[in-house]
Amino acid sequence: MTASPPSAASGPIDGAVRLTHSAVLRASGVDAASFLHGQLTNDFTGLGLGEARLAAYCSAKGRMLASFVGFKRGHDDIWLACRADVLTATLKRLRMFVLRAKVQLTEGGDQIVLIGLAGPSARAWLGDAADMGVWAKREVGAGCIVRLPDGAAQARWLWAGAVDDAAAVMDALPAQALEHWDWLEVQSGVAPVIGATVEAFVPQMLNYELVGGVNFQKGCYPGQEVVARSHYRGTIKRRAALAHADVPITAGQDVFWSGDAAQPCGMVALAAAAPLGGYDALLEIKLLALDGGSLHLGSADGPALTLRSLPYRVPREPAST
Repeated sequence: MTASPPSAASGPIDGAVRLTHSAVLRASGVDAASFLHGQLTNDFTGLGLGEARLAAYCSAKGRMLASFVGFKRGHDDIWLACRADVLTATLKRLRMFVLRAKVQLTEGGDQIVLIGLAGPSARAWLGDAADMGVWAKREVGAGCIVRLPDGAAQARWLWAGAVDDAAAVMDALPAQALEHWDWLEVQSGVAPVIGATVEAFVPQMLNYELVGGVNFQKGCYPGQEVVARSHYRGTIKRRAALAHADVPITAGQDVFWSGDAAQPCGMVALAAAAPLGGYDALLEIKLLALDGGSLHLGSADGPALTLRSLPYRVPREPAST
Protein backbone atom coordinates (compact mmCIF):
# COMPACT_ATOMS: atom_id res chain seq x y z
CA MET A 1 0.00 0.00 0.00
CA THR A 2 1.31 3.44 -0.92
CA ALA A 3 0.59 6.17 1.61
CA SER A 4 0.44 9.89 0.93
CA PRO A 5 3.48 11.89 2.05
CA PRO A 6 3.16 14.32 4.95
CA SER A 7 2.54 17.95 4.11
CA ALA A 8 4.95 20.79 4.73
CA ALA A 9 2.75 21.81 7.65
CA SER A 10 4.19 18.78 9.46
CA GLY A 11 7.41 20.62 10.26
CA PRO A 12 8.95 24.08 10.79
CA ILE A 13 9.83 24.74 7.18
CA ASP A 14 9.84 28.48 6.56
CA GLY A 15 12.58 30.89 5.60
CA ALA A 16 16.05 30.61 4.11
CA VAL A 17 19.01 28.26 4.40
CA ARG A 18 22.45 28.49 2.89
CA LEU A 19 22.99 25.36 0.83
CA THR A 20 26.46 24.52 2.07
CA HIS A 21 26.41 21.11 0.35
CA SER A 22 25.91 22.71 -3.08
CA ALA A 23 28.09 24.73 -5.42
CA VAL A 24 28.17 26.47 -8.79
CA LEU A 25 30.03 25.64 -11.99
CA ARG A 26 30.24 28.61 -14.36
CA ALA A 27 30.39 28.37 -18.15
CA SER A 28 31.22 31.71 -19.76
CA GLY A 29 32.05 32.79 -23.28
CA VAL A 30 30.31 33.04 -26.63
CA ASP A 31 30.21 29.23 -26.99
CA ALA A 32 29.00 28.52 -23.43
CA ALA A 33 25.46 27.55 -24.42
CA SER A 34 26.45 25.45 -27.45
CA PHE A 35 29.15 23.66 -25.47
CA LEU A 36 26.75 22.70 -22.67
CA HIS A 37 24.14 21.74 -25.25
CA GLY A 38 26.54 19.13 -26.58
CA GLN A 39 27.37 17.74 -23.14
CA LEU A 40 24.15 17.71 -21.11
CA THR A 41 20.74 16.02 -21.47
CA ASN A 42 18.77 19.23 -21.90
CA ASP A 43 18.55 22.07 -24.42
CA PHE A 44 20.90 24.94 -23.59
CA THR A 45 21.07 26.69 -26.96
CA GLY A 46 17.42 27.67 -26.46
CA LEU A 47 17.84 28.68 -22.81
CA GLY A 48 16.37 32.13 -22.21
CA LEU A 49 17.26 34.63 -19.53
CA GLY A 50 13.96 33.89 -17.78
CA GLU A 51 14.35 30.11 -17.70
CA ALA A 52 16.25 27.40 -15.88
CA ARG A 53 17.00 23.84 -16.96
CA LEU A 54 17.35 20.61 -15.01
CA ALA A 55 19.97 18.49 -16.76
CA ALA A 56 22.23 15.48 -16.27
CA TYR A 57 25.83 14.99 -17.34
CA CYS A 58 26.32 11.37 -18.36
CA SER A 59 29.12 8.98 -19.16
CA ALA A 60 29.30 7.29 -22.56
CA LYS A 61 27.25 4.46 -21.02
CA GLY A 62 24.46 6.86 -20.10
CA ARG A 63 25.25 6.82 -16.38
CA MET A 64 24.82 10.11 -14.54
CA LEU A 65 28.07 11.73 -13.40
CA ALA A 66 26.39 14.91 -12.16
CA SER A 67 23.13 16.80 -12.32
CA PHE A 68 22.57 20.53 -12.62
CA VAL A 69 20.04 23.30 -12.36
CA GLY A 70 21.34 25.61 -15.07
CA PHE A 71 20.41 29.25 -15.76
CA LYS A 72 21.86 32.35 -17.41
CA ARG A 73 23.17 35.36 -15.50
CA GLY A 74 23.98 37.00 -18.83
CA HIS A 75 23.83 36.00 -22.50
CA ASP A 76 27.27 34.38 -22.31
CA ASP A 77 27.34 33.48 -18.60
CA ILE A 78 25.63 30.26 -17.47
CA TRP A 79 25.57 29.09 -13.87
CA LEU A 80 25.14 25.40 -13.10
CA ALA A 81 24.11 24.55 -9.54
CA CYS A 82 25.09 21.06 -8.38
CA ARG A 83 26.18 19.15 -5.31
CA ALA A 84 29.63 20.25 -4.18
CA ASP A 85 31.00 16.71 -3.84
CA VAL A 86 30.71 16.07 -7.58
CA LEU A 87 31.89 19.48 -8.81
CA THR A 88 35.65 19.03 -9.00
CA ALA A 89 35.59 15.74 -10.92
CA THR A 90 32.84 16.99 -13.23
CA LEU A 91 34.69 20.21 -14.00
CA LYS A 92 37.87 18.29 -14.79
CA ARG A 93 36.01 15.95 -17.15
CA LEU A 94 34.10 18.71 -18.94
CA ARG A 95 37.31 20.67 -19.54
CA MET A 96 38.67 17.71 -21.50
CA PHE A 97 36.07 18.37 -24.20
CA VAL A 98 36.36 22.15 -24.55
CA LEU A 99 38.95 21.85 -27.37
CA ARG A 100 38.50 24.96 -29.58
CA ALA A 101 35.21 26.09 -28.10
CA LYS A 102 35.23 29.65 -26.79
CA VAL A 103 34.10 28.77 -23.28
CA GLN A 104 35.70 29.04 -19.87
CA LEU A 105 34.66 26.57 -17.16
CA THR A 106 35.31 27.65 -13.58
CA GLU A 107 34.17 26.95 -10.04
CA GLY A 108 32.09 29.59 -8.33
CA GLY A 109 34.01 28.84 -5.17
CA ASP A 110 33.34 30.85 -2.03
CA GLN A 111 32.31 33.89 -4.07
CA ILE A 112 28.97 32.45 -5.22
CA VAL A 113 26.33 31.39 -2.71
CA LEU A 114 23.21 29.24 -3.12
CA ILE A 115 20.30 29.72 -0.73
CA GLY A 116 17.14 27.65 -0.46
CA LEU A 117 13.89 29.55 0.14
CA ALA A 118 10.55 28.09 1.25
CA GLY A 119 7.43 28.92 3.21
CA PRO A 120 5.25 32.00 3.70
CA SER A 121 8.12 34.24 4.80
CA ALA A 122 10.01 33.54 1.57
CA ARG A 123 6.87 34.06 -0.50
CA ALA A 124 6.22 37.44 1.13
CA TRP A 125 9.83 38.53 0.64
CA LEU A 126 9.81 37.54 -3.04
CA GLY A 127 6.53 39.33 -3.81
CA ASP A 128 5.35 38.91 -7.40
CA ALA A 129 8.43 36.85 -8.24
CA ALA A 130 7.10 34.06 -6.03
CA ASP A 131 4.36 33.25 -8.55
CA MET A 132 6.68 32.09 -11.34
CA GLY A 133 6.14 28.67 -12.84
CA VAL A 134 8.47 25.74 -12.13
CA TRP A 135 11.90 26.12 -13.78
CA ALA A 136 11.34 29.86 -14.35
CA LYS A 137 14.13 32.25 -13.37
CA ARG A 138 14.18 35.94 -12.49
CA GLU A 139 16.78 38.48 -11.45
CA VAL A 140 15.97 39.79 -7.96
CA GLY A 141 18.17 42.61 -6.77
CA ALA A 142 21.83 41.61 -7.00
CA GLY A 143 20.97 37.90 -7.25
CA CYS A 144 18.51 35.69 -9.06
CA ILE A 145 15.90 33.10 -8.13
CA VAL A 146 14.80 29.87 -9.78
CA ARG A 147 11.41 28.31 -9.05
CA LEU A 148 12.01 24.70 -8.11
CA PRO A 149 9.45 21.85 -8.06
CA ASP A 150 7.30 21.76 -4.93
CA GLY A 151 8.20 19.51 -2.04
CA ALA A 152 5.39 18.21 0.21
CA ALA A 153 3.04 20.70 -1.50
CA GLN A 154 5.41 23.48 -0.43
CA ALA A 155 6.72 26.01 -2.97
CA ARG A 156 10.52 26.25 -3.14
CA TRP A 157 12.96 28.68 -4.73
CA LEU A 158 16.72 28.70 -5.27
CA TRP A 159 18.54 32.02 -4.76
CA ALA A 160 21.96 32.42 -6.36
CA GLY A 161 24.30 35.37 -6.10
CA ALA A 162 27.56 36.82 -4.80
CA VAL A 163 28.66 36.10 -1.25
CA ASP A 164 28.47 39.79 -0.34
CA ASP A 165 24.76 39.89 -1.26
CA ALA A 166 23.81 36.63 0.41
CA ALA A 167 23.93 38.09 3.93
CA ALA A 168 21.07 40.47 3.11
CA VAL A 169 18.90 37.54 2.02
CA MET A 170 19.67 35.51 5.12
CA ASP A 171 19.10 38.50 7.40
CA ALA A 172 15.69 39.21 5.83
CA LEU A 173 14.24 35.75 6.47
CA PRO A 174 13.96 33.24 9.32
CA ALA A 175 16.75 30.69 9.38
CA GLN A 176 15.72 27.28 8.08
CA ALA A 177 17.60 24.09 8.96
CA LEU A 178 19.47 22.41 6.12
CA GLU A 179 17.94 19.06 7.08
CA HIS A 180 14.46 20.49 6.55
CA TRP A 181 15.44 21.74 3.10
CA ASP A 182 16.86 18.33 2.28
CA TRP A 183 13.55 16.74 3.30
CA LEU A 184 11.68 19.06 0.93
CA GLU A 185 14.09 18.03 -1.83
CA VAL A 186 13.33 14.36 -1.19
CA GLN A 187 9.61 15.13 -1.19
CA SER A 188 9.92 16.92 -4.55
CA GLY A 189 10.82 13.63 -6.22
CA VAL A 190 13.88 15.16 -7.93
CA ALA A 191 17.10 13.60 -6.67
CA PRO A 192 20.40 15.30 -7.51
CA VAL A 193 23.47 13.23 -8.23
CA ILE A 194 25.73 13.23 -5.17
CA GLY A 195 29.10 11.67 -4.48
CA ALA A 196 27.59 8.39 -3.27
CA THR A 197 25.53 7.91 -6.44
CA VAL A 198 27.91 8.92 -9.25
CA GLU A 199 27.48 6.54 -12.23
CA ALA A 200 24.72 4.63 -10.43
CA PHE A 201 21.77 5.67 -12.61
CA VAL A 202 20.69 6.57 -16.11
CA PRO A 203 18.40 9.64 -16.07
CA GLN A 204 15.14 7.67 -16.41
CA MET A 205 15.99 5.67 -13.27
CA LEU A 206 15.56 8.94 -11.36
CA ASN A 207 12.51 10.00 -13.43
CA TYR A 208 14.43 12.91 -14.96
CA GLU A 209 12.50 12.88 -18.23
CA LEU A 210 9.27 13.21 -16.21
CA VAL A 211 10.39 16.38 -14.43
CA GLY A 212 11.93 18.29 -17.35
CA GLY A 213 15.50 17.01 -17.17
CA VAL A 214 15.84 15.33 -20.59
CA ASN A 215 15.13 16.71 -24.06
CA PHE A 216 14.72 13.92 -26.61
CA GLN A 217 14.65 16.28 -29.59
CA LYS A 218 18.08 17.82 -29.05
CA GLY A 219 21.33 16.66 -30.63
CA CYS A 220 23.94 14.27 -29.37
CA TYR A 221 25.60 14.31 -25.95
CA PRO A 222 27.58 11.69 -24.02
CA GLY A 223 25.34 8.70 -23.33
CA GLN A 224 22.57 10.00 -25.59
CA GLU A 225 22.18 6.72 -27.47
CA VAL A 226 21.61 4.76 -24.24
CA VAL A 227 19.16 7.30 -22.85
CA ALA A 228 17.20 7.55 -26.10
CA ARG A 229 17.08 3.79 -26.63
CA SER A 230 15.47 3.24 -23.22
CA HIS A 231 12.91 5.93 -24.00
CA TYR A 232 11.86 4.91 -27.48
CA ARG A 233 12.03 1.14 -27.06
CA GLY A 234 10.10 1.13 -23.79
CA THR A 235 12.83 -0.77 -21.95
CA ILE A 236 12.68 1.13 -18.65
CA LYS A 237 12.59 -1.44 -15.86
CA ARG A 238 13.68 0.77 -12.97
CA ARG A 239 12.28 4.02 -11.62
CA ALA A 240 12.48 6.39 -8.66
CA ALA A 241 10.03 5.91 -5.80
CA LEU A 242 9.43 7.67 -2.49
CA ALA A 243 9.65 5.70 0.75
CA HIS A 244 9.78 6.08 4.54
CA ALA A 245 11.56 4.18 7.30
CA ASP A 246 11.75 4.51 11.07
CA VAL A 247 15.55 4.31 11.03
CA PRO A 248 18.26 6.48 9.43
CA ILE A 249 18.63 6.09 5.68
CA THR A 250 21.78 6.97 3.73
CA ALA A 251 22.23 7.59 0.02
CA GLY A 252 23.95 4.64 -1.62
CA GLN A 253 22.37 1.99 0.63
CA ASP A 254 20.98 -1.10 -1.07
CA VAL A 255 17.26 -1.86 -1.06
CA PHE A 256 15.93 -5.44 -0.97
CA TRP A 257 12.57 -6.89 -2.00
CA SER A 258 10.88 -9.92 -0.47
CA GLY A 259 10.04 -11.22 -3.94
CA ASP A 260 13.73 -11.76 -4.74
CA ALA A 261 15.65 -11.51 -1.49
CA ALA A 262 18.93 -12.87 -2.86
CA GLN A 263 20.01 -9.59 -4.43
CA PRO A 264 19.32 -5.85 -4.12
CA CYS A 265 16.38 -4.52 -6.10
CA GLY A 266 17.48 -0.92 -5.88
CA MET A 267 19.47 1.81 -4.18
CA VAL A 268 18.79 4.89 -2.07
CA ALA A 269 19.37 7.97 -4.23
CA LEU A 270 18.64 10.66 -1.62
CA ALA A 271 17.48 10.64 2.00
CA ALA A 272 16.64 13.08 4.78
CA ALA A 273 15.20 13.14 8.28
CA ALA A 274 11.43 13.66 8.32
CA PRO A 275 10.01 16.45 10.54
CA LEU A 276 7.64 14.08 12.33
CA GLY A 277 10.23 11.36 12.85
CA GLY A 278 11.94 8.68 10.84
CA TYR A 279 13.52 9.22 7.44
CA ASP A 280 12.20 9.69 3.92
CA ALA A 281 14.10 8.67 0.82
CA LEU A 282 14.02 8.57 -2.94
CA LEU A 283 14.80 5.07 -4.11
CA GLU A 284 15.91 3.80 -7.50
CA ILE A 285 14.08 0.50 -7.73
CA LYS A 286 12.93 -2.30 -10.02
CA LEU A 287 9.35 -1.75 -11.12
CA LEU A 288 8.50 -5.35 -10.22
CA ALA A 289 9.26 -4.57 -6.59
CA LEU A 290 6.46 -1.98 -6.55
CA ASP A 291 3.78 -4.57 -7.34
CA GLY A 292 3.67 -6.29 -3.96
CA GLY A 293 5.72 -7.81 -1.21
CA SER A 294 7.88 -5.88 1.25
CA LEU A 295 10.90 -3.62 0.86
CA HIS A 296 13.84 -3.59 3.25
CA LEU A 297 16.84 -1.36 3.84
CA GLY A 298 20.36 -2.74 3.69
CA SER A 299 19.52 -6.47 3.66
CA ALA A 300 16.66 -8.87 3.02
CA ASP A 301 15.77 -8.80 6.73
CA GLY A 302 16.63 -5.15 7.28
CA PRO A 303 14.31 -2.35 8.45
CA ALA A 304 11.04 -2.08 6.53
CA LEU A 305 10.50 0.65 3.94
CA THR A 306 6.98 1.98 3.35
CA LEU A 307 6.19 3.41 -0.07
CA ARG A 308 4.67 6.88 -0.32
CA SER A 309 3.23 8.85 -3.23
CA LEU A 310 5.41 10.95 -5.50
CA PRO A 311 4.07 14.40 -6.45
CA TYR A 312 3.88 13.40 -10.13
CA ARG A 313 2.63 10.42 -12.11
CA VAL A 314 5.13 7.73 -13.08
CA PRO A 315 4.07 5.67 -16.14
CA ARG A 316 5.15 2.07 -16.46
CA GLU A 317 6.33 2.70 -20.02
CA PRO A 318 7.57 6.00 -21.44
CA ALA A 319 5.67 7.86 -24.14
CA SER A 320 6.59 6.85 -27.68
CA THR A 321 7.17 10.40 -28.81
